[in-house]
Amino acid sequence: MHPRVTAILVARDGAQYLNRTIEALARQTRLPDRLIGVDAGSRDDSGAVLGTARPSQIVRVDGQPTFGKAIAHAVHAAQPAETQNEWLWLLAHDNAPDLHALERLLGAVEIAPTVAVAGPKLMRSDDPSVIAAYGETLTRFGASVILVENELDQAQHDATSDVMGVGASGMLVRRSVWTELGGFDPGLPTVDAALDFSIRARLAGHRVVGVPEARVASAGGPELFGRETVSGATTRRIARSAQLHRRLVYASAPAVPLHWLTLVPLAILRSLWHLVAKRPGAIPGEFHAAFQTAFGGSRVIGARRNLGRTRRFGWAAIAPLRMPWEQLREHRAHERAVSAGPAVETVPRERPDFFTGGGAWVVLLAALVGGIAFSPFASASALAGGGLLPLSDSVTELWANAALGWRDIGTGGLGAADPFAAVLAVLGSITFWSPTLSIVGLYLIALPLAALGAWWCVAWFSERSWAPNVAGLLWAFAPPFLTALNDGRLGAVIAHLLLPWLVLCAVRAVRSWGAAASAALLFAAVTAAAPALAPALLLLWIIGMVVRPKQVHRLLLIPIPALALFAPLVWDQARRGNPLGLLADPGLPAGFTPASGWQLSLGAPELGLHGWTSIAAAIGLEDSPAAAVLVAVLLVPLAALALAALFLRGWLSAIAALAVGLLGFVTAVAAAHIEVSVLEAGTTAIWPGSALSLYWLGVTGAAAITVSALGRFVAAPALVTVIASMAVVAPLLVAPLTGTSAVQPSNGRMLPAYVTAEAKAAPDRGTLVLRPTPDGGFAAEIQRGAGTTLDEQWTVAATSTEITEAERQIAELAANLVRPSGYDPVPALTELGIGFIVLGDAEPGAAAQARRLAAQTLDSNSTFVAVGETTTGMLWRYPGLEPAPLERVEPAPWQPWVIGIQLAVFALTLLLAMPTGRRHRRSRRTASELTAPADTFDPEDAHV
Repeated sequence: MHPRVTAILVARDGAQYLNRTIEALARQTRLPDRLIGVDAGSRDDSGAVLGTARPSQIVRVDGQPTFGKAIAHAVHAAQPAETQNEWLWLLAHDNAPDLHALERLLGAVEIAPTVAVAGPKLMRSDDPSVIAAYGETLTRFGASVILVENELDQAQHDATSDVMGVGASGMLVRRSVWTELGGFDPGLPTVDAALDFSIRARLAGHRVVGVPEARVASAGGPELFGRETVSGATTRRIARSAQLHRRLVYASAPAVPLHWLTLVPLAILRSLWHLVAKRPGAIPGEFHAAFQTAFGGSRVIGARRNLGRTRRFGWAAIAPLRMPWEQLREHRAHERAVSAGPAVETVPRERPDFFTGGGAWVVLLAALVGGIAFSPFASASALAGGGLLPLSDSVTELWANAALGWRDIGTGGLGAADPFAAVLAVLGSITFWSPTLSIVGLYLIALPLAALGAWWCVAWFSERSWAPNVAGLLWAFAPPFLTALNDGRLGAVIAHLLLPWLVLCAVRAVRSWGAAASAALLFAAVTAAAPALAPALLLLWIIGMVVRPKQVHRLLLIPIPALALFAPLVWDQARRGNPLGLLADPGLPAGFTPASGWQLSLGAPELGLHGWTSIAAAIGLEDSPAAAVLVAVLLVPLAALALAALFLRGWLSAIAALAVGLLGFVTAVAAAHIEVSVLEAGTTAIWPGSALSLYWLGVTGAAAITVSALGRFVAAPALVTVIASMAVVAPLLVAPLTGTSAVQPSNGRMLPAYVTAEAKAAPDRGTLVLRPTPDGGFAAEIQRGAGTTLDEQWTVAATSTEITEAERQIAELAANLVRPSGYDPVPALTELGIGFIVLGDAEPGAAAQARRLAAQTLDSNSTFVAVGETTTGMLWRYPGLEPAPLERVEPAPWQPWVIGIQLAVFALTLLLAMPTGRRHRRSRRTASELTAPADTFDPEDAHV
């Protein structure tokens, strides 16, 4: 019997394609017997254009119906079937068929009576020589796969006809089968609707074939029906929603509850994988699909009932048509190769090689100088002095001190840890057997680490090896860096080491999720180590988003880990009314005399001009400006190189670098005038050295631009600049060798050995430490156990200006212990849990005299037993103290949640930052090389 064909043409906002499709229908070698036009809620002229095709009927569907729903309305409105050999030809507005499309589709079904569904080869509308899609199947785990997609049509797939499913566009389906199966599943509005229909047709006993000789145009997948564009994240969400819906529909009845319970847990696991695979944009869609399927009324029950009504065969009937793992892996590799196809761009820039370009020699020179300068520390088990203290003895204590909870410093308190404690925990975990040893190791390799970071950062932007070599040496011998090392300001040291890597990752973040996550971790570490840099870095982040608005989605990630890390401390300081306390230097508060503005411009964070003032005084030039003149003259070559960059190739980059330097200098000036930390009887300003590192970074970057632009004339100015800059910091380099550095080797004990031994049995026992001050007074503090470590320092206590009752009690106790009085110290000693008193050493003068009087007073007090002179001062013991644990405030129930959120943020960021293995790099070719195979690779796709 002659087959009858009803063509159903559905249009929704597709007027731009519709004329072409109507013309192609009119030219068919086998014309359809009837044409039904469906206006699916179009807002353009699609309805009017449909009328020009002179269809048998025009059906208008209000709203925004799906393609399947529009087809269902057309079938319902069509005349009843007159024969059993009646077919429906489903077309969308962009599906212009070729001349013989319907004829060849009918030819395929006429020779095989069991075939109920036939699909053409879909070709791209903008390039008819490329296959848009042909054939669909499932993986072993139920994910849908298009067999052929975005391939040049060279008849390589024309032998493939028996497929699991075909696309909806151009599908030819027997009308009786369409009615029997109930059409497309309403729970699959776009993606997988045709595949699901094909599967149900096969399970009902019918065949599904692809007809490669029949070709139909397509301007996009089913998710694009009625839409101009759909993002990749939206496409993945739609596909995942369809997969989960089918999973619940196809599963056996006992397995449905299990699948339902695993929807959200699987979304969590898959989200972690998306992070590792650098697809964070897919995570919201993953959860949307899971929750929509689980709780959004996804019509699973109706679809299961419909499937059960029509199914005649088991799932084994379609098992041979599933895509095996080996073929799927090859298919995915092909997809990646196609999606990362060659781009027509300029030839990639050659970057300096680390070994042949001199980078290894720069790092080796820095290591040699650093090894000599800090050789007195090589055999030390710990370092102390200035702002430096040993770390806790175990990694467990390090991480406990980095968490929100009780702080055992001074009189104690409950609150947020300094973010720098987390940085110290990471550092101490490197040498987990002896955490303090990591600080010693850092000092020994600090200079080569700085040189390596600066070299790698500048090499990324430079074509010549001189620029990164000069930058590496300038950064390794930067005055604020060496001053921080000598003063024991570990936070400033770490910030200086990480700044070049932060710049490199932040620049690359516009192209890579991995680089953005790395920049986020580095941003958190730098701001934790040097909080004073946070305003400047946040300003640069905002400028970066304004300059690169299309990459905002990646740049937004950068400050998130830092916000999570600082959030508890922000709350603590805000409720105390001390927001400026957030900018305080972490670690042990250490006093200094800030440099003046012009000295800051020379890179000196403190008075002394990098030690040259002391040298001038030693040779009788104390009141002479010789030291200032010498330092200024030595820095002239560097200043000249930096300013010259404004007039050479790369001047735009030079402006950006000098703007960063200016921002760092302004931050340093402001820091030197903001006093937030309490030190003994006064306050001390924020140390400006960290901001000067940012200043030095900008100057070094501008100088590197000049060096890169000088060409063959570079040797002389580069060598003069490096030698002069190294001469500026010569006094700082020899300070550890001459013993004038504030940092000295230590045995790791902060209190006398006798106290440390007792602390093993009574870790809560306190030691009252009395330190004579130059004015003849005393600074008093309580240290618990073996002493307060660097990771226990707390800026909330260091910046608090309110005197608590416990602090008043300590001051009263100390004042009465160092001078004869009738005061009974026993109640205070018992309440505060003090078992020892240490009287620290004193400088000659009023402090030494006050120490002698205090020692005599303590010796004459029968409450105490003199132990004797120790390496940390004179020691007395209070034998009447009964061991008892101190009362501590228990953490609130919500505090573990805060810690959990912080850990989750950093874990997810770390997953996103981790490289996923070697990736194929896109080749870049010039226009003249388009006919030749690409054989060059772009290193910009590699992760740091």
